Amino acid sequence: MHVGSFVVAAQFPGQGHAEALHRAVRSAEVAEEAGLAQVWLAEHHFVPYGVCPSAVTLAATLLGRTRRLRVGTAVSVLPTAHPVALGEQAAMLHITSGGRFSLGVGRGGPWVDLEVFGAGLEAYEEGLPDSLDLLLRWLREPTVAGDSGRFRFREVPVVPRASEALEGGAGPEVVVACTSPSTVRMAGRRGLPMLLGMHVGDEEKAAMVRAWQEHARAAGRPEEEIRSAAHVSAGVCQIADRPQEARETLLKAMPGWLKQGLAAHVTVDGRVRAMRDPYAYTEMLCGLHPVGTPRWCADRLAATAEVTGIRRFALLTEGSGDLAATEENLRRLGGEVLPHLV
Repeated sequence: MHVGSFVVAAQFPGQGHAEALHRAVRSAEVAEEAGLAQVWLAEHHFVPYGVCPSAVTLAATLLGRTRRLRVGTAVSVLPTAHPVALGEQAAMLHITSGGRFSLGVGRGGPWVDLEVFGAGLEAYEEGLPDSLDLLLRWLREPTVAGDSGRFRFREVPVVPRASEALEGGAGPEVVVACTSPSTVRMAGRRGLPMLLGMHVGDEEKAAMVRAWQEHARAAGRPEEEIRSAAHVSAGVCQIADRPQEARETLLKAMPGWLKQGLAAHVTVDGRVRAMRDPYAYTEMLCGLHPVGTPRWCADRLAATAEVTGIRRFALLTEGSGDLAATEENLRRLGGEVLPHLV
C-alpha cells in the first residue's frame, strides 16, 4: 500500500498566502522524513481554498528539496493550460528528478479562470479529451502536430523527450481526476489511472473502478494494464489518541476554511453553484476517511483498499490549519499508521 499526502495549500481564516505556502512546502519535507510514498499538490486560482496557482511549479520546488519522495499534481487543470507547455514542464520534472514526478490532470470547474486565461467555457465543457490526447502524444512521440480542436500548429520536435531520458523508455505517469461517468470513460479508454475525490465514499469509488475497467476492456486495453492500474483515492486524515479528539480538531478548523474558500469561487457564466454546508461536509469527511486513533486509521485505509481495490492514497493532513499540528499528524501517519499496513 502506498500512502501519500494531499497538499491543498489551504488559507485558513486569519492566515496569509505566505503562511499557507510555507506550510505546504514544510509538510512535504516532513512527509518524506515520515516515510510517506508521495505528495500530491492541488492547483487553484483566485481563491483562498488553495493558494497554489501552479502545481507544476510547486512540484519543481519540492522535487528539489527532497530525494526519495514522489511528487504529483492533483491536479494541473487542462482547460486553462496549453497541453504542449504542460507536457514540456512535465518532461523536465520527470527527467531532472530521476522519474519521481507524476502528472495528474483534470477538468477543473466552470470558474472565472476560463475567462482570465482566455480558454472559454467550451474548453471546460467539451475540450478535455482533445487536450488530454495532445498532452499524451507530446509525452510519447518524437514529433507532434496540432490538428484538432483549439490546438492547430505545424509539426514540431518534442524537446526534451521524456520517453527517451530514463531507463525503460517511459515518460511520467499521467493520472486523471475523475468525478463523472464521462471522465471515467475517458480515462478507462486511454488506460490512465484515476484520482478519485475525497467527497466520494468507498462503494461509489468501487463502482467507478468497475466502470473504468469496463471502458478499458471495451477499448482493447491489455488485461495486465487493467489489473495493475494504480488508481488513487483522495481523503482526509487526522490522528489523535482519542477518536473524538481527531474529529474535534477538524470540526474546529475546516468549516471556516471551507466556507471562505468555496464561497470565493466565481463562475465564468454566472451560473448558480450550490455550496455544501461546511460543517456538515466536514462531518461527512470525518465519517468517510481515516480520522481517529492510529489503529482506526490503519483499519479504515485497509477497508477502503479491500472494497475498492485501490492501494494508493492521497490524504489531506493539513486540516487543523496549524503547521506544528500538521507536522505531528504526518509523523504519526508515518510512524504509527503505516507499520500496520502492508
